[in-house]
Amino acid sequence: MAAVCVYCSSSDAIDKKYIELAAELGAALVEDGHSLVTGGGAVSMMGAIARSVRSHGGHTLGVIPQALLEFEVGDREADELVVTPDMRTRKAAMDNASDAFIALPGGIGTLEELLEVWTAASLAMHAKPVIVLDPFGDFAPLREMVDSLKHRGFVRPTALNVIEWTTTVEEAIKAIHRPAPEVFPLEHNEVRDV
Repeated sequence: MAAVCVYCSSSDAIDKKYIELAAELGAALVEDGHSLVTGGGAVSMMGAIARSVRSHGGHTLGVIPQALLEFEVGDREADELVVTPDMRTRKAAMDNASDAFIALPGGIGTLEELLEVWTAASLAMHAKPVIVLDPFGDFAPLREMVDSLKHRGFVRPTALNVIEWTTTVEEAIKAIHRPAPEVFPLEHNEVRDV
């Protein structure tokens, strides 16, 4: 059983297909024997996946900064709700509690979280699976941009090996079980950008 951290939207302005995707992933995580780690919100996709996990008998850990809890968006039904003083502490707590990471479509917060764990994996700072579940193509521009950066020498080819791009919930669940690709630490004379 893995504790799977899911990054996703907390916006109420999104199409309901994204809410349904989050709920579907939540059910599949429990069916495969996993628990859930989230940013501790009760709204939008974040709330949908947490409710789905619990309704299917799974365990949820939410980690939320005090400032967001005060906006009354916290998942007070979480099996565990950890309140942190700030965003940086929140991300560290989520990382430490997780065995794998899945990014669903989201905004700049989701992108920041995805890029941080992706970068750390590419630098061999962790060997946890980093997975993007993108059935609607929302991450296609990011994927194209990073591929372009690789071709221009800004991103090492091995950095692209540590992330798995999936389009179905089934593929994402299978990716949790695959060992992370081996990434060697940078050599002294290697370019420092990942």
